[in-house]
Amino acid sequence: MSRNYDIIHFEALGEEARHLVDETKAAQECGLIPADLRYLVTPQNLQEFLNQNPDEELPDIISIKTHSIIPSSYLTGAKKSIITRSAGYDHLETLSDKANITSLRNYCVNSVAQTAIKFMYAAAGLLNQYTVNAATFERNMTASFMEFTPDRVATVFGVGKIGKRAYDLVKANGLTAQAVDIREEELKQVYGDSVNFVSKEQAVKNSDIIINAMNLTRIPDSIFYNENYFSEDVLRQGKKGLIFINITRGEIAPEAGLLHLYQEGIIGGIGLDVFTAENDFSQSLKCQKPAGDINLQSARRLLEMAEDRTANIYVQPHQAFNSDLAAAAKASDTVKHMIEWFKCGKKGFEEQLPYYGKAG
Repeated sequence: MSRNYDIIHFEALGEEARHLVDETKAAQECGLIPADLRYLVTPQNLQEFLNQNPDEELPDIISIKTHSIIPSSYLTGAKKSIITRSAGYDHLETLSDKANITSLRNYCVNSVAQTAIKFMYAAAGLLNQYTVNAATFERNMTASFMEFTPDRVATVFGVGKIGKRAYDLVKANGLTAQAVDIREEELKQVYGDSVNFVSKEQAVKNSDIIINAMNLTRIPDSIFYNENYFSEDVLRQGKKGLIFINITRGEIAPEAGLLHLYQEGIIGGIGLDVFTAENDFSQSLKCQKPAGDINLQSARRLLEMAEDRTANIYVQPHQAFNSDLAAAAKASDTVKHMIEWFKCGKKGFEEQLPYYGKAG
């Protein structure tokens, strides 16, 4: 096998790919990374690339997104380094003891938080109903939308950088803001009195709007484990007409429960940027194959209802990070991690997993 590159950036699409090249060249010109650095920017995911290039040896540092699967052979020998070009890192979390892993924790903070507010306005404003009614200028049979006032409560679950920005935007839009986070005591040292923390139980019962901004943690013995955190039973305790918005990972709030509760009228509006098992879901849509899993089936139904505007449901294909500024910042932050890696003698990154403790 031959090693033709010092770093490969997988799954680099559109503007992101151009920005990665520009940022790399700029860093080379400033002497921050070697001028003769051999790099590849490719739209292929890691497994597609290896299938087409079976004799290629992967370099000691790579960058990926969520659809790349790290081969076990790559994790043997000297410890490798991986940059995930995502704010989330659950797809690599279980490998943190086998490789140096870092993620992009800042690049999309504002864009994702603004997406939550976009969904909030769409759902509270009954955008689908009002748009459909405009076709006939129907005014008499239109429901009243939810006005944002201090009497309305919006809770952000997970107030890291994205969640804190969403929290501030909620307040700026005239709502009473609350926050839920298992790291409450630690975050109080950071945010002081600027964030009103409450318990999960209180928030579910008194919220008019819930925004999920939590990172997904799949490790069962972690205190941060949160698959199915917003189960159907949990959300059933919410106020009638609750608006639910998910901007991080679908597995935290499975679609089957959301669909049932919407059909029953307990949930009154839904905004989803993310879905459970997104790779499987996207493939089932692209190939027009029936989805076997109940959450994938429910996700497809929610998508259909959003598309035909028969419901107060709004969806997009995990694109909350895709603002003009975030696309440029994504490449910039990736190259900053490359620079750190060289500064650290190619032994790791200044900030890497685990960011928080694993075990309870």
